[in-house]
Amino acid sequence: MITLTYQYKLRPIKQQEAEINHILDVCKSVYNYALRERKDWLSSRKSPINSCSIISEYIIPADTPYPNYNIQAKTLTTAKKSNPRLKSVNAQVLQQTLKTLDRAFSEMKSLGKGFPRFKKRLRSFVFPAMLKNCLSDNRIKLPQLGWIKIRQSRQYPESMAAKQARVVKKASGYYLMVSFQSAELIPDNPVGKTSLGIDAGIESFIATSTGKLIKAPKFLLGKLRELKLLQRRLKHKTKGSNNWLKLQNKIGILHETIANTRRDWHFKLAHQLCNLADNIFVENINFVSWYRGIVRKQSLDSGIGQFINEILPYICWKRGKYYTKVDKDYTSQ
Repeated sequence: MITLTYQYKLRPIKQQEAEINHILDVCKSVYNYALRERKDWLSSRKSPINSCSIISEYIIPADTPYPNYNIQAKTLTTAKKSNPRLKSVNAQVLQQTLKTLDRAFSEMKSLGKGFPRFKKRLRSFVFPAMLKNCLSDNRIKLPQLGWIKIRQSRQYPESMAAKQARVVKKASGYYLMVSFQSAELIPDNPVGKTSLGIDAGIESFIATSTGKLIKAPKFLLGKLRELKLLQRRLKHKTKGSNNWLKLQNKIGILHETIANTRRDWHFKLAHQLCNLADNIFVENINFVSWYRGIVRKQSLDSGIGQFINEILPYICWKRGKYYTKVDKDYTSQ
């Protein structure tokens, strides 16, 4: 099964924009309430057998089950009957919020990530099921928002069905990420004739086996002066005022511009490398250790981990090139 995600910019009217913000606010409340419920249950199990603090911990009966996704989803269904605020939002959207929290707890245990944090604001929500005949030219029909205009920067993929949609709020506006699926099966890309080895570096972004060194543009460092100026001006504004919010939005747009520029350069570089060979081999490097070292700013600015682990494999799959990782030991020798 093939799954492709296309991103389009939304052009909502004021009523639809207010509805999106309302959904985000309700989803944030549901997420924080469910997280608080789980933390209280875990904290009540940390107290000693012979004593229990009535100040810092809630007293929860011993036979109370752990509030996992199934229990919290059942509680949410009951709460929607008496709470008009919860009733005003699509039930599947709220269930996806609980699934996001449940996934965060699973990754905390399996991947060793930190404990989930409470959300000051939520930036996205998901419609897990799409309506019939929901795609049209320059607009799309969503379950609760109805027909909403989009900037259709690319055509919808042919012979693929829209399965779910995610609405994302960014500094530059609202965006829609639509996931398309097809039941066709595509075999793995075969091994070709020509090969190309890629070595990730610090001074140079990558070095190819042909001896070519490619340096990354300074995406963040080039905008650092402008960013410092905006943050210095933000420091002297009253927190929460209109001028403070305007500067916050300018800083967010600047960060988004840097990220978009970096990502665009990564995609163009990946296509250039695919033009050189049929097989591409890269080192299997743990880039998390790079981000914690003395060159952390340069590594984060170049986005080498995003390029090696996400963008280059996708472009190789799309272009029919063979891509694999090799052991990093003794490769430079």
